[in-house]
Order: sequence, then C-alpha cells, then structure tokens
Amino acid sequence: MAKAAARGVRISYDTERKIRTRNKLYYRVNHWPIWITVFFLVPGPLTFDLIERGSDWRMLLWLVCVLVGTGIAGLRGALPGCEASPYIIRFTEDKPNPLYRRVCYTFAWGAVISYAVLNIAGLVVAIATRQWMLKQIYQYAYFPLVGIVWLLGLLGRLPRVLPSTKGEGHERRYFYGSVWAVSVAQPVLGLMWISMPKNQQTNIIKLAVFVGILAFMGMLAYFGRLPGRRPLFPAKWLFRIKPEIRLQLAASDAQY
Repeated sequence: MAKAAARGVRISYDTERKIRTRNKLYYRVNHWPIWITVFFLVPGPLTFDLIERGSDWRMLLWLVCVLVGTGIAGLRGALPGCEASPYIIRFTEDKPNPLYRRVCYTFAWGAVISYAVLNIAGLVVAIATRQWMLKQIYQYAYFPLVGIVWLLGLLGRLPRVLPSTKGEGHERRYFYGSVWAVSVAQPVLGLMWISMPKNQQTNIIKLAVFVGILAFMGMLAYFGRLPGRRPLFPAKWLFRIKPEIRLQLAASDAQY
C-alpha cells in the first residue's frame, strides 16, 4: 500500500464502503445488459459479420439463446451484480469465488482482450500490406486467441477469476479499467472507420488513436482516477505504515 501511495495511486479502505445486505431491483436489472453483451460477443466471426453486413438469422438465434440463458441465470442470482444480496462486501475477504462468477468474468475477459487485440492486428496488417484482412483475422485467429483467455480463466489465472476473492480490491481495478478502455476505444474506432477515408494515412491515425485511448484509460485505471475504481485495502493496514506515508495519503485525498 505504501508503494502504491508513493507512485501517486489513489487508494481506499474497505471500511469506507457503505455496507448493503440486499441488491435493489434496479441494480440487478442494470447488470443484466452487461452480461447479455458479454455472451452475445462470444462468437467473434459472427459478430464481425453482423457489423459488416447486418443481422441475419444466425445472430438473431444466438441473441435469443443469450437472452434466455442470461435471463434465467439472472433470476437465479447466478450473474455477477444480479444476486439478491451481494456476495462480496468488503472486496478484501478471503472467500471462495463461486463458479458462476469465474465463468462470467472469464468470458468477459475473452471479449475485452480478443476484440482489442484483433482490431489492433487488423490495423497493423492494413498498414503493413495496404490491404484490409480483418475479416480473415477474425475468422482464423479469434478462437485460438480467445481460447487462450478461456484456458487462463479455467486455470484461475485472470483477475476476478481466481479461486479466492481476497484480491478483489485490486483485481476489480484491472477488470473495470480494461472494460472502460475498450468501451471507449471501440466506438471511437468504429466512428473513424465510418467517417474517415480508407488509406494508409488514416489507417495510421486510427491505430494511433485506438492504442492511445487504450493506454490513456489504462493509466487512469492504474492511478485510481476512474469513478469508484480505486484499489481497496483492509483498513487495518493503515496502522502498519509509516506516519509520513499516512500524511502523504491524506494530502493526496485532499487534492480530490
């Protein structure tokens, strides 16, 4: 914690969070579209066809399956955020990470990582060869790439997918920082794709802007500047650090 403060990272303590014993209905409902999106994006090549040519019966069928599956899971409290009561209270407790959380966050990481990496690869290939091969990249590289992410999730090697929830205070920052970065960068890239001519110069601009947004949002997440995304530490740790570091933490918080 002291090292984090010295690097200018804004932190919070688990005792500062308001404790709630029940999730309100609107809170549970608001989380459902998140998981609809996550699982709808699973068949990457089909999603690319949807963006390129529009909807067809395959995507409509898949959407129905996702709506039904996530709806049933949400009603049963088997989607993160859709539980009747929060499973994680302080984000620092050493509790078993339920299977449904590990599955959901594994697929979420798959979507976040694979789409960003493949879009960067498509831009790099277009710049190097002066040909757009993004469709072929999604067709042949999506499942090998996302399969690696899924395997890491299966092995419990991804943030928020570990066997224990003890590190949630830090892991959620990595996860939501990645989600924020991709959620901002992808629409901007889509707008540039629609509005800008397709040539070597604009491809370089698209790549620079896309990677720049990812890096900038990642930096904000690292330093705890995104809303509600500071790293969380057990309050008892505050008494283990040097007095001068405590003063530094207080001064840092006073600036905001």
